Amino acid sequence: MNIKIKRIDTSLPLPEYHTAGSVAFDLYSRVDSVILAGATAMLPANFIIETPPGYMLMIASRSSLAKKKGLKLPNSIGIVDQDFCGENDELNLFVHNFTGQDVEIKKGERLCQGVFVKIDKAEWQEVEKMNDKSRGGWGSTG
Repeated sequence: MNIKIKRIDTSLPLPEYHTAGSVAFDLYSRVDSVILAGATAMLPANFIIETPPGYMLMIASRSSLAKKKGLKLPNSIGIVDQDFCGENDELNLFVHNFTGQDVEIKKGERLCQGVFVKIDKAEWQEVEKMNDKSRGGWGSTG
């Protein structure tokens, strides 16, 4: 799959898949920053990426983000639409410092990961009644 990408700071590398089995590529901060204790911040990720038709770009935290940095994504994941690829549509990493101490981020530090996910769009079929059998509520399967 060929993906159009623009780097804001060309001294930083293009995204990489770090192993042959990696399904996601790493995203990093374009700038040095300090995330204050308990604060939420947007860090520029250095890329404008044109997501191809039939896909979305999902941004998730790297598995080590919470343990190593004390950061998490406050919205759990980020979903990048196909039309978010204009000249000023740089990806940002939305992070929250859940610790009691400030967290230092260095330019080029890997924080999140991106993955292209195949999608489809729903065509709604409105009905007056659903199936009589309900599955149950939260935790109903044990």
